[in-house]
Amino acid sequence: MNSTETTDRFQHADTAVVPALSRYWETVGRAVRAMHEHRSLPGDFTPGAELPPLDGAVLRYLEASEAAVVRLPDYRGTRMRLLDLRRNPGTRTTKTFGSLVMVARAVAYIRRTGEPVTLLTPSSGNKATALRDAVLRAHRAGLADRDQLRIVSVVPERSRVKLWDSPLSSDPELRRRNPVVTYPGPDPAGVKELARSYYDENADMLRTRYGGALWYTLDIANYQAADTVRALMEEELLPPPPAGGRLHAHAVSSAFGLLGHHYGMSFTGGGQERVPPRYFLVQHLNTPDMVLDLLHGDSSHDRMPRYTLEAATGLYHQSSDPHFPRTAHHPDEVIDPTFYTRTPMTSQVMTPLIRANGGGGMVVSLHECLTRYPQIREMLRPAGVELPHDPRMLREWSLVMVFTGVMEAVDRGLLTEPEVLVHGSGSYAETDFSPISAQRLQRAEHPAELHPVVVRAMGPASSHRGRRP
Repeated sequence: MNSTETTDRFQHADTAVVPALSRYWETVGRAVRAMHEHRSLPGDFTPGAELPPLDGAVLRYLEASEAAVVRLPDYRGTRMRLLDLRRNPGTRTTKTFGSLVMVARAVAYIRRTGEPVTLLTPSSGNKATALRDAVLRAHRAGLADRDQLRIVSVVPERSRVKLWDSPLSSDPELRRRNPVVTYPGPDPAGVKELARSYYDENADMLRTRYGGALWYTLDIANYQAADTVRALMEEELLPPPPAGGRLHAHAVSSAFGLLGHHYGMSFTGGGQERVPPRYFLVQHLNTPDMVLDLLHGDSSHDRMPRYTLEAATGLYHQSSDPHFPRTAHHPDEVIDPTFYTRTPMTSQVMTPLIRANGGGGMVVSLHECLTRYPQIREMLRPAGVELPHDPRMLREWSLVMVFTGVMEAVDRGLLTEPEVLVHGSGSYAETDFSPISAQRLQRAEHPAELHPVVVRAMGPASSHRGRRP
């Protein structure tokens, strides 16, 4: 299908839905291979860049990667579209895409070598859920069995409410093979240091002792290749960007998704004639580091505006910086524990991109999100996205945060592009899942406490196999 036919087809439809990974599997494979050649952590184990061929089993496995582009009502003259990346009912987040590709690479390695693979992932919650979902899908599709493919997840204690239950936690043998460990330390980002330290100290020993590889997954290269589907979908399903530019808005912690979109541009046919994408970052007050870096060249929280408590309302106010909330319940509030990264290295790439091509950033407060909530809920209905009528039921705030940021920026004159493509990276309510019970979670604050959990996961098969997933 040529670009003119694609554009004409889209202009006559409000929604375009594609099985994203299977549709672009060949291109994603090229992206994985290219990214693998420039890995940021070359000393770590990697299963390599090979993906399994797109046979019936792999197609069933990739069914979870459905995505859509949906036209939404305009907002104050700004054309609004949603790139809906949260359609997998097993996660409701964009983490599905990177997770499916990573687990597929592990499957290809297991088939090629016969060696089991255990993924080790620190996560604020959503990535752990998505990787666990991908592992379970691989088991069910017959791509690898429970003794060949496993995952150990390390998440902050405060993210417990975001952990989705599944047979990986309800089945005793699968729970041993695929434990979830909560980290009680004061800084939630400490999960990264805990998992990294454990990997560095023990990966080689574990491989020698148990004949299986431990894969530390926190590498941007593991996500960017999968997120090329964002650029591929944009090229196929949307008209070319308008002369004033198309703004890509995203609620971010480290902006892996937008960097994946930017990487994906090199695999599209637009070439140099295509208007460069403009990126717009939305964050919350607890970790506004990428927006601070964009505005000031560093992420020091000393750069944040000073808030004053208004006794009459009980709200904190500021009017010195339009990129920050005018009103907030607290100057250091956490809207969603998903957004926990401080001074991300990705700012070194994202800040120059935005300064060169246009875009911006916005920090939002819970008060602003709640004020906008009914309006956002109504706006998303054409996309088939049903937010709960009671915002207290929401467990993933990314979608509400990004729409709040876009609307506030339009209202304040900080966003003037004629068209916004909102990257819908996550939204789910308490009715969409059951959390993992506390009795099925492990706990570790130091590598020595993590060690017996990993040993049980990688050790010999149990005589009691439990139920099939």
